[in-house]
Amino acid sequence: MTGVESTGSNPDVSLLYDINGLAVGAPSWFDRVIEWIGEYGIVAALVLLLVRCWWIVRSGADENAPATVAALLWAPLAAGIALLVNIPIRGVVERPRPFAEHDGLEVLVRGKTDFSFVSDHATMAMAVGVGLFIAHRKLGLAGIALAFLEGFCRVYLGVHYPTDVIGGFALGTAVTLLLAPGAMALLTPLVRAVGDSGAGRFVGAAPTAGGHSTDSTDSTDPEPKERSKKGDKGLAA
Repeated sequence: MTGVESTGSNPDVSLLYDINGLAVGAPSWFDRVIEWIGEYGIVAALVLLLVRCWWIVRSGADENAPATVAALLWAPLAAGIALLVNIPIRGVVERPRPFAEHDGLEVLVRGKTDFSFVSDHATMAMAVGVGLFIAHRKLGLAGIALAFLEGFCRVYLGVHYPTDVIGGFALGTAVTLLLAPGAMALLTPLVRAVGDSGAGRFVGAAPTAGGHSTDSTDSTDPEPKERSKKGDKGLAA
């Protein structure tokens, strides 16, 4: 094993020890909180952000709502595809977990026996964050911030190198953005069809062929349906 004293020539390992070293002097309750956040909490928060964005779109009367809902559907789909892409990457790189090669790490999550590069958690979180950004700018920025927090947690927990996390960020972003045009071309008509079928309440009151909303509560509104703010929403703007 490589000891702590040999990390000076490797910035990746040095940063690993710097971040993970914070756990050495931290109270045990704080370590447990970070463990829960890094393993489950951020995933739950990203799901809540997706639901919140859907609720905002569903509660409005934006003619671009189907495209926004399609982007929300694409976010978790992109995360799933990115995780599948990561399977052969891990098999090719075959990088051991940091605690398998370096002494003195405070490992807060036990039982990790698979390879380290790239981080699944970082990949998933960034893919969802970027997908959410396509749909809604402000909530998307919050999602991306959560992805960065996820990356920090993975290194803090001693289960990933910083470059594992950076690789996950790159993979999640690349899959989400590169495949987004094709995904949106497929998902948006599907969402519009769902709205036209009478389920407009689920896709943000998509307009019918006659130009009216499928949500009967909007038919009495004499004002143009311009409630969404360009500065706040992505495709919904």
